[in-house]
Amino acid sequence: MPGRVGPLTGGDATGGSGPVRAAVDRLDRAAAAIARAAAWAAGALLLAMVGHVLLEIALRSVFARSTFVLDEFVGYGVAAVTFLAAGHAFQDDALIRVGLVLDLTRRRPRLRRSIELAAAAVAAACVGFVAWYMAKSVLRHLDRGTVSETVARVPLWIPEGLMLLGLLVLVLRIVVYMLRVASGGPLLADGGGDRGDGG
Repeated sequence: MPGRVGPLTGGDATGGSGPVRAAVDRLDRAAAAIARAAAWAAGALLLAMVGHVLLEIALRSVFARSTFVLDEFVGYGVAAVTFLAAGHAFQDDALIRVGLVLDLTRRRPRLRRSIELAAAAVAAACVGFVAWYMAKSVLRHLDRGTVSETVARVPLWIPEGLMLLGLLVLVLRIVVYMLRVASGGPLLADGGGDRGDGG
């Protein structure tokens, strides 16, 4: 679970001051809090899935009964957990990154920073594009009242809405990271993740 605290910078590692940097720091702290809240929600969903699995085991083993919705709910839960935790994983530098180009440009900090900004911009555009399509799907399900074709008849905007929320949090973290890098903050590759004080 996300126990670490602090903004994306992990401290004022590269110096820098002024109203712009201060504003970016405030935005960074707010975005970090949002990402941590989403990660805690993902953790709660994970615990709920474990509880559902244990309940299903008990019902089948002891009472020869079933909830009949385990596969469906766990499927929704896995998708929601994956997307809701993505923003925190990004700020904690826990996502898989290919750092070969950054490693090769370690002695050219301006070029390195420019490459990181470009990569973050592409990532934000890609995730934003997926979020846009997901938002259209959520609105379509809301408008049509679409439900799952199971005994649970779950309104499909709910699981897709959780996925959309996770995508929006991830976009927010990437955009804030771009502002951080542009204002002189540390790169994730240099340990500028959400390290904080805890563990």
